[in-house]
Amino acid sequence: MTERDSIVHVGGYTAEGGGQATGIVAARRDPTTGELTPLGTVAVTPSPSFLARHPDRPVLYAVNELTEGTVSAFTVGPDGDLTALVTRQTGGAEPCHVAVTPDGGHLLVANYGGGSVAVFPLDDEGVPGTRSDLVRHEGHGPDPERQEHAHAHMVSPTSGPGPLLAVDLGTDSVYRYDLDAASGRLVPRAPRVRTTPGSGPRHLARHPDGRRCYLVGELDATVTAYDLTIDGALHQRGRVDASERPGHVQPSEIAVGPDGRFLYVANRGVGTIAVFALEPELPQLVAEVDTGGEWPRHFARVGEHLYVADQRADMVRVFRVDATTGVPAAVGEPVPVASPSCVLP
Repeated sequence: MTERDSIVHVGGYTAEGGGQATGIVAARRDPTTGELTPLGTVAVTPSPSFLARHPDRPVLYAVNELTEGTVSAFTVGPDGDLTALVTRQTGGAEPCHVAVTPDGGHLLVANYGGGSVAVFPLDDEGVPGTRSDLVRHEGHGPDPERQEHAHAHMVSPTSGPGPLLAVDLGTDSVYRYDLDAASGRLVPRAPRVRTTPGSGPRHLARHPDGRRCYLVGELDATVTAYDLTIDGALHQRGRVDASERPGHVQPSEIAVGPDGRFLYVANRGVGTIAVFALEPELPQLVAEVDTGGEWPRHFARVGEHLYVADQRADMVRVFRVDATTGVPAAVGEPVPVASPSCVLP
């Protein structure tokens, strides 16, 4: 393990987004205990609410969730320090998610407020060039407050032959696109996948086998299981509740464990991580673990440890995941981080 591998970066909301963060924070991770030692703010940038890394180059990307959205790129130093490379306009309001294609050739951004997906070509050093495409979604859902128009929330590229998937909370849809590498343009594959009306799909987790995926509904607090075909078609197998706790539940992040046996869902409002065993038919809830806060916005798995960012509790909590049961247990004390919204190992 290199020194850079032991660094975790944390994005969050600054004053521009109603938060207390000052930019991107770095922390050193002990791979044995999972302990995080904060190193302070390493990049002052407005509301870096979601982060991603280049697969081959020491480059980190952050969306700046602003009314006039931008995405910023930084060179990552060996001790986690960040040096600004370039900032590009995303073409839409409130970008909330960023991803890099597995070949390292393009950067993809979901504009939540703009209801659009932006594409940026990356050069050999991972630096984003001029935006090559901007695709706007049209339509709305039944919730007049949250679904008054399209709200793109995530873009999920694949390392296989299938299309990338764009999740839209506002239109209750998952859109499929082929990315033309030469032009950097998105080519729609019809039809889009329509989810349960009012579910408000937020994030999608792919199974390591490439044949399954799971979609979390922010508005109806559900997890929908799909069979995923090689051409990117999603065939629904069924739905389960994201939480068994009483009260308002607003799920955020969803991810499949590295061995493909368990699914994890962060539930805001009730402050839990729900653990599901991935059975042949539908996910089965095996545990729901308190995070110590009420607003777990994001989490990341590194080895046997799970790092949970609680936006409103101003902390990152460290958990150790039991290899047999898949259930996380908190270790150590919460790590103070202002308004964290994304953890990037």
